[in-house]
Amino acid sequence: MTKEELSAWALSHGWQVAGGYPSLMKPRSFDTAIVRLDLKVTIANLEIKKPNGKWEKVASAAYSKIVADGDGGAPSGLGLDTINGLSSLMEQNKDHLVFAKFK
Repeated sequence: MTKEELSAWALSHGWQVAGGYPSLMKPRSFDTAIVRLDLKVTIANLEIKKPNGKWEKVASAAYSKIVADGDGGAPSGLGLDTINGLSSLMEQNKDHLVFAKFK
């Protein structure tokens, strides 16, 4: 995948841009990013916000190692499928974005 493809995938699956990064927001408030993709020139970093407010890199991969899922699911190679609760958080964020349009 390329940087643009990964960003497009994220934005179509409930992620939103916060602070210049595709991010998943904290449930219930949806105003604070708690997971983000730091898309650099040659690599993508998956980072999670610790309780002290600092970002911790939990996975990193070169774009050439990240492979799109044929069914539209999470790309493999970046560890998105290994983090507990990430798919649920993505679904909550996606639902929030959809229902926010009806307000």
